[in-house]
Amino acid sequence: MHAEGGLPMFDRRLRGHLDGPLTRVAAVLDRRWITPDRLTVAGLVLGLASAGLAASQLWLWALAAWWVSRLLDGLDGPLARRRSADGQGSPAGGFLDVTADFLVYGTTVVGVAIGTVGSAADVGDWLPFAAVLLAYYVNGTAFLAFSSIAERTGHQLDDGRSLSFLGGLAEGAETIAVHSLWLIVPAFAGPIAWVWAAVVGVSAAHRVVVGHRALRRPLAGP
Repeated sequence: MHAEGGLPMFDRRLRGHLDGPLTRVAAVLDRRWITPDRLTVAGLVLGLASAGLAASQLWLWALAAWWVSRLLDGLDGPLARRRSADGQGSPAGGFLDVTADFLVYGTTVVGVAIGTVGSAADVGDWLPFAAVLLAYYVNGTAFLAFSSIAERTGHQLDDGRSLSFLGGLAEGAETIAVHSLWLIVPAFAGPIAWVWAAVVGVSAAHRVVVGHRALRRPLAGP
């Protein structure tokens, strides 16, 4: 099955352009001591480091750590598919990758909030970042719940990734871009967060509606 949904998705088009270069880099990295899980963990560590650097207002270092973290996150999948017999990668690796992504995304929001707002700020100054975290929570719940139920009922959406992803406005590429923007212009992090929370919220609502419709649809016969 192909991905559902009618919203424009920059992420999918970008992944189409990057698949070839990332696969070639993965071939260069294909050494015995470099494993997909190690790339995932390295990306996780650098993502957490980016959050800490942002909290310390070391914005350029935070941006560099963020970009390298996301590059490693983009390489673990191609390397896993290269090494697997069926070209689909490892289920355990896919689980680790998604978990690491959620931890990095949430932590970097908190890091930027601390770096731009500070602990002594009014509660209202934290609201845009809290809104982003709430939107992430709902959005993640929607696509993870869909993936789990779709796997059990045969409604999988196969786009080459470990889980069945419903299309949406806010995916990996968009998240990387917005988190980078926070680090480039931290003075505007609050307004950016409000806009991003709205975008992720729309994406979450779209996934809930489309996922519900997809799971109600009868499966095609053999």
